[in-house]
This record gives sequence, structure tokens and C-alpha cells, in this order.
Amino acid sequence: MGMRRGRSNKNPPVFSHEFVIQNHADITSCVAMVFVIGLMFQATSPVASLFVTLQHNVTINGTENAEPYNMYTCGIKDLFTVFFYLLIAIIAHAVVQEYVLDKLNRKMHLSKVKHSKFNESGQLMTFYFASAAWGIDTIMREGFHSINQLWQEYPHNNMPFMLKFYFIIQMAYWVHNFPELYFQKVKKDEMQGRIQYTVLYLVFIVVAYSLNFTRVALLMMVLHYIVESVFHLARLVYFADKLDIANHCFMVFNVLFVLVRLGTITLAVLTFWYGLQQSSQDSIDVAAGNFNTRLVRITCLTATCLLQAWMMWNFITFHLKRIRERTVATRKLRSPTKKKGKAQEEDISSLPEVDQNTAQNGLRARKSKK
Repeated sequence: MGMRRGRSNKNPPVFSHEFVIQNHADITSCVAMVFVIGLMFQATSPVASLFVTLQHNVTINGTENAEPYNMYTCGIKDLFTVFFYLLIAIIAHAVVQEYVLDKLNRKMHLSKVKHSKFNESGQLMTFYFASAAWGIDTIMREGFHSINQLWQEYPHNNMPFMLKFYFIIQMAYWVHNFPELYFQKVKKDEMQGRIQYTVLYLVFIVVAYSLNFTRVALLMMVLHYIVESVFHLARLVYFADKLDIANHCFMVFNVLFVLVRLGTITLAVLTFWYGLQQSSQDSIDVAAGNFNTRLVRITCLTATCLLQAWMMWNFITFHLKRIRERTVATRKLRSPTKKKGKAQEEDISSLPEVDQNTAQNGLRARKSKK
């Protein structure tokens, strides 16, 4: 692909840290190409297809007038597919960085701190927007917009191609965030926040995928991704010094954030407390992919509500902190006038009595003119 992001005039030693960082997109492209080429040969095709194509397909017999069709379940072989699309995510990350974000950075001349945040928001906004659009299309195609479809016919272990591919890409993208911490030379003070939200996304997606709660998870993810795309769009506009537009975007984000938190909790309660309770069973049936027990449902409901409450707490804490900072800044703007008046009175008091009277009369005259 020939991507040369951030390369200096001096070529670093081969296989050094700097060499890997500068050429990680090209190296990853070569590794991914090995799997693709492996599909062309009969001897290597079974192994290559294990990485490139979706695994655990099941043929469903249709009715008398309908032909059989393929569906997909989850399984251990999905780890190979996630690994391959992890490579694709690294390449896509480098493409967006090289051909979009770096060009914008050169035009805006951002500081190092803003430069890092701009890159993070640019990458995340691209992913969130694409995932939200893809998720909406999948929901409309499969008819998951009907609330009853979130729990009817559970277990939902037979997934259509696009739904399974969606979750594979989601897992691959969030796993790829870990090597990107090294490739992007992320500072230690920024690592904790990025690792935190990456782990939360992975845990949520993997658990929903493994327990066959993909339908409700898909709807929750789409709602969340829409809000997050608005937030990172607002940050990008803010870094571009379009403050009026950025303020409007942040206002939209604030409203949507609260609504989506409430909407996510509502979906969780309807699905895990009311809907799935109708077909609840006493024990887990791993072979059938049925995890609809009381313990599992309450655990999922509690975890979802606690996560939304934690996000809401951070949201409220952030805005309270901003209000305090603005109050302190306003007081500081007013304080110099008072300090100036006190300083003038102290200077006058240090003069002899005759000079004090003269100075005080002059000060009163100036105040009366104002």
C-alpha cells in the first residue's frame, strides 16, 4: 500500500521499534495478503478460509416452496476470523490517518495535545458513524425494529450473515485498539482512558454475542454509536475553531446522551425482565445456545443498568466541574478591579496627612466622573 505516515529522512534499523511503528500498515498488509493468497491454492485454502470467511454456518431447511438457506452460530473458530479482520482494522485505521486526518492536521496546525485528541476523535467518529449506519440497515433488513423481536424465538443462535459479520467486525475493531496504543505512541496519561472504554466495549459485545443476545445488543449499540458520533463530531468542529457550531453540537449531544441512557435501560428492562421471562428455563442449555435463566437475565440487566448509571454519573460530574470552573473564571475577571481599588487606598494611607487628603479628594473626583 506504500503508506509513509510520519517517516523521517533517516531510515531506522530494520525490526527496531521505530521501524515497526513507521511501517506497521505495510507489514500488516503483507500478513493479510498471505491469507488472501492462501485462498487461491487447494492445499492452503482450508486454513486460509478459516481466517477470511465466517465460520460455524448452519443450513436451514426451508418450506416446501423455499430453498434451504445458510445461517451462522457463534463458536471458538470465530477467534481466527476476528484475528484476520483485526489486521484489516489496523490497515483501515492507517488509511484514515494517512489520507484524511494527517492532511487536516497540517492545515490546522494543532498543538501536540490537540493533535492526539483530534486523531482519536477522527478515528472514532468514522467508526461510530459507519457502525451506526450499518446497524440501522441490518435492523431494518431483519425486522428487529419491532420490540417483540428482541426476545421472541430465543435463543437467537442462528444469525444471518450480515448480523454475524457485524459482530465480528465490532470485536476486531475494539481488539485492534490495543496494538494501536503502541503504533500511535499514545502517552501514558491517555492510555488509561482508552484502555478503559475499549475493555468495556469488548466485554459488552463478547458477552452479548456468546449468550445469543445479539438483537438487543445491536439495538443498544446503534443508539450509543449515534450519540458518540455526534460527540466526536463536536470535538472535531471545536478543534477546527468553529466554536458556534461546536456548541450547538455539544448541546445536541447532551440531550441525546441522557435520552439514550434512559432508552438503553428501558430496552434492558423490557428484554431481560419482561420479554425473556416468558420463555425462562431453570438451567443453561449450552448445546442449544439457550442461556435464558433467571440468574443470567438478572446479571445482564444489573450490569447494563450499572453501566448506564456510571456513564450518567461521569456525565453529571463533568458538567458540574465545568460549572465550577466557569464560576471561578468569572470571579477572577471581576477581582482585579477590586484589588486595584484596595491597592490605591493602601498607597494613599502611606502618604503624609496633607498628601492623603489631596489624593483622597482626587480619587473621589474620579469616581464621581465615572
